[in-house]
Amino acid sequence: MQVNETLNDGLKRGYAITLTAAELNAKVNEKLAEAQPDVEMKGFRKGKVPMALLKKQFGQRVMGEAMQESIDGAMNEHFEKSGDRPAMQPEVKMTNEDWKEGDDVEVTMTYEALPEIPEIDMSQIELEKLVVKADDAAIDEALKNLAETAQDFKARKKGSKAKDGDQVVMDFVGKVDGEAFEGGSAEDYPLVLGSNSFIPGFEDQLAGVKAGEEKAVTVNFPDDYQAEHLKGKEATFDCTIKEVKEPVAAEINDELATKFGSEDLEGLKKQIAERLEAEYAGASRAVMKRGLLDALDKLVSFDLPPSLVEAEAGQIAHQLWHEDNPDVQGHDHPEIETTDEHKTLAERRVRLGLLLAEIGQKAEVEVSDAEMTQSIMNQARQYPGQERQFFEFVQQNQQMQQQLRAPLFEDKVVDHIAEQAKVTEKEVSKEDLQKAVEALEDE
Repeated sequence: MQVNETLNDGLKRGYAITLTAAELNAKVNEKLAEAQPDVEMKGFRKGKVPMALLKKQFGQRVMGEAMQESIDGAMNEHFEKSGDRPAMQPEVKMTNEDWKEGDDVEVTMTYEALPEIPEIDMSQIELEKLVVKADDAAIDEALKNLAETAQDFKARKKGSKAKDGDQVVMDFVGKVDGEAFEGGSAEDYPLVLGSNSFIPGFEDQLAGVKAGEEKAVTVNFPDDYQAEHLKGKEATFDCTIKEVKEPVAAEINDELATKFGSEDLEGLKKQIAERLEAEYAGASRAVMKRGLLDALDKLVSFDLPPSLVEAEAGQIAHQLWHEDNPDVQGHDHPEIETTDEHKTLAERRVRLGLLLAEIGQKAEVEVSDAEMTQSIMNQARQYPGQERQFFEFVQQNQQMQQQLRAPLFEDKVVDHIAEQAKVTEKEVSKEDLQKAVEALEDE
């Protein structure tokens, strides 16, 4: 088989591959000989079918397989000898489309090779790690927020009118066509106005009620209501208002602490401090990661495969377009053109992606099965009630697995580089850290 170079321009490569008719015929005979022992045909014992008959019966089908295997073998041998790694799937075309049995097979192969990635001295990279301690003010603010989420209700002054956020304690009887229906009645029911826990329109009609008042509330059950016999029907609820209560934050004490799984208030404060500092550490890591990527981007320069840059620029343009047009959910929209700004960002992403992949490969960085499982479980929580279906979908979808694996791999490579870089810790305020995070979002 002959492989001749036809293009060598930057990272672009082109080759003409010729598979001679004799080589193809030998490959077909080889495959038929391998299959012969298992072939059964009327009039012959198993494995005793003559080769000429086999070739007549199965030759055409085996020919295609032999042709594909031979070309694939030539390509693999080429990549092993040359050391080239194609940036994307090579484009392979058969040039003699009028080919007939007995002719040589002529094929062209074109691709863009991945560039040689220069080695870097990671010990020369200087990084700054922002450190924020959870101070008393931040802990007190978090405690106050917890107290508000654990709110209680106390009775308003006699004669006070209920408003949004208040709790109305009432008895009610629901009727459809003048008849009470099952599940439509309750006593001493505590309903928080604005919670949207009742049928749409119900809570709005209780605004302004007072303790001791009788109130008839008329609403329509939604057309998609779960109870078939109530769908779309008008209902009247006769309500007796017993109490109107206003929300009050829970007291910050040991009792509040027990509600959140701590033994006492000091334990809760410690728990909050740990959570806050974990959040600060996560934000600080994001800032340091950007600093690391900026440093790497300045350290290296190499040719980039145009196809990768073009594909990345297209994805960036598409993503930004959808962010500017959030009402368009699908892809039924005008063609989105890429700009120089998209291309510049794409070049940075491709350059850093190739660099991180090379560093990770040389350092033998791997994403473990446990890390992947944890990542899938975290994603599955975004689909309450459908966690199992999501998990099974990912298990059967290689592309989705790659989408989840890629950021895990990148973060592990970033950690590997940071471990060898010169990292200086700098203690800053929560506000300074927030500004640094906001600066990332603005870029």
